[in-house]
Amino acid sequence: MNATETISNRNALDLARQVLSIEAKAVEALIGRLDDKFTSALELILHCQGRVVVSGMGKSGHIARKIASTMASTGTPAFFVHPGEASHGDLGMITADDVLIALSNSGESPELLTILPIIKRRGAKLITMTGNPASTMAREADVHLDVSVAQEACPLGLAPTASTTAALALGDALAIALLDVRGFGAEDFARSHPGGALGRRLLVHVGDLMHSGDALPKVSETALLTEALLEMSRKGLGMTAIVGDADRLLGLFTDGDLRRALDHTFDIRAARVAEVMTRNPRTIGPEKLAAEAVQMMDHHKINGLLIVDTDGRLVGALNMHDLLRAGVV
Repeated sequence: MNATETISNRNALDLARQVLSIEAKAVEALIGRLDDKFTSALELILHCQGRVVVSGMGKSGHIARKIASTMASTGTPAFFVHPGEASHGDLGMITADDVLIALSNSGESPELLTILPIIKRRGAKLITMTGNPASTMAREADVHLDVSVAQEACPLGLAPTASTTAALALGDALAIALLDVRGFGAEDFARSHPGGALGRRLLVHVGDLMHSGDALPKVSETALLTEALLEMSRKGLGMTAIVGDADRLLGLFTDGDLRRALDHTFDIRAARVAEVMTRNPRTIGPEKLAAEAVQMMDHHKINGLLIVDTDGRLVGALNMHDLLRAGVV
């Protein structure tokens, strides 16, 4: 664009809306087209003893990579193979136990047609996604999925736009249907994403974050209030646990308990912490997910939790700052 040219907002917006409308209609058309072939494709993949291999050339190749990635992260082991590279050795990645999903809008991509006979001879199952049900790839498939579109969103009718959007949407539909049938849950998803925020929320346990040993604030039930305050100050969690024999939890003393204690007229220096502690405080087990600790603290509007074992013995403590640092909140 030279200095004298400007963009017409009206024309640009009109064209953008037209593109989105065409692509939306292309995806919507798939809904009415779904039939037994879709469930047959699911069956092939579910009974696959190997891996799902997804392949495509050009823009279809980019969509194939995304489908493989989505399947792999939602419980269906899958990977992408470039059809051009497959002809030069990468076919060795595909075994008789695998299912190949091949994408081509025309259904006549030479690179894919070259490898299909070898795939069939090897015994692998073939699912094709094309925009031409009469194509060679559609005829050779064990299951063909029709992703044809009425028109591309490109004004020239050349750039793959609506066709790639439709293929991607149908690939997502396959992946999510497989996820549901397999009973793949949020924790399973997090195991595939340990480096992300979801992984931190779902896989970190209370025991991974809690303060324990010498860092755990605790005093005996006979301790003076001043001793409890000193313990709180040393450990820096804004609370201390009160324990009996064998570290069995009896109560909790917090900054809030201190403020309430100051409202009463008694000798703070001589008072025992057991007189002003909160009995039966909220607790959680070390095996629980940190996300559950967040939910409990939010629900009860508290900033800290004590961690006890199945016998009610104190084993740890944590506060909201620990959860924030771990990226759980």
